[in-house]
Amino acid sequence: MDLLAVALAGSAALTVLMIVLGIALPSRQENPIQSRLGQYATRPRTLEEMELEQPFLDRVVKPIVGWLARIIMRYTPQRSIENTRHNLILAGNPNNWQASDFMGLKGLFALILGAVVTVLLFLYQGDLLWTIGGGLIGAGLGYYLPTLWLSSKISSRKTAITKALPDALDLLCICVEAGLGFDAAMSKVTEKWDNDLAREFGRVIAEVRVGKLRREALRDMVTRTEVPDVSNFIAAIIQAEQLGVSIGRVLQIQADQMRVKRRQRAEEQAQQAAVKMLFPMIFLILPSIFVVILGPSVPIILEALQFGVFSF
Repeated sequence: MDLLAVALAGSAALTVLMIVLGIALPSRQENPIQSRLGQYATRPRTLEEMELEQPFLDRVVKPIVGWLARIIMRYTPQRSIENTRHNLILAGNPNNWQASDFMGLKGLFALILGAVVTVLLFLYQGDLLWTIGGGLIGAGLGYYLPTLWLSSKISSRKTAITKALPDALDLLCICVEAGLGFDAAMSKVTEKWDNDLAREFGRVIAEVRVGKLRREALRDMVTRTEVPDVSNFIAAIIQAEQLGVSIGRVLQIQADQMRVKRRQRAEEQAQQAAVKMLFPMIFLILPSIFVVILGPSVPIILEALQFGVFSF
């Protein structure tokens, strides 16, 4: 009973204290003058606030990639760096990466995958030799994965350019026959489509506008793509320009040839379809058919075999 009275007295005292403090303390009402001034004058942000406003990629990942890139570039041969730079150009400069950025990305993947494999082997295996070896193998695999991704990016870009070239040549031929110049016809292709080939045409136009010779800009386009069909087309255009042959006639011939090549590629892929379907049929489709057809008869066969054994 005494404990209950003490608790009630304490609660009442705490309530009275809170009421008194609420009345005594000044209310935090916003000053109208300060709010009006705040609409026209803002407080300058600190460096910490500006840094925290940046995304996580810019604040953490990019500095780590830059640090790894400086270390890797120091021990990488110059020829390998040039090959990486050329492969990035062939891939269409994904994310506007430089060779140093890509090297840093490879180092980051190697560091992450090596650390993950090391930790997993240490937790489940416990052997120091296996842990170190697995970590090194994981780091090597992580270092190679960006190169594999870049190779697939280059292959897909070449395929996309090859598929888009016949239609682009048809549009170029129509525009030239309608009275436009070759540069204006390329501009029409750039305006109509948004693919890798159209972007390459747009870069050629931009280089010509800044004073570069058109044949040199077209040759640079061949270097940036390394597509055989584009190389043949550019060679025909440069030769027609040097010899004074009608570009419209050359474009018409090139468009006809590209359509024939596209038809031949489609027929070739159709002929390869039977061979490509052979392994999925053997390892996936036929076992499923055997399970569906022969599955219900398996218990009957086993029962018959057991009956024969016991009767014997």
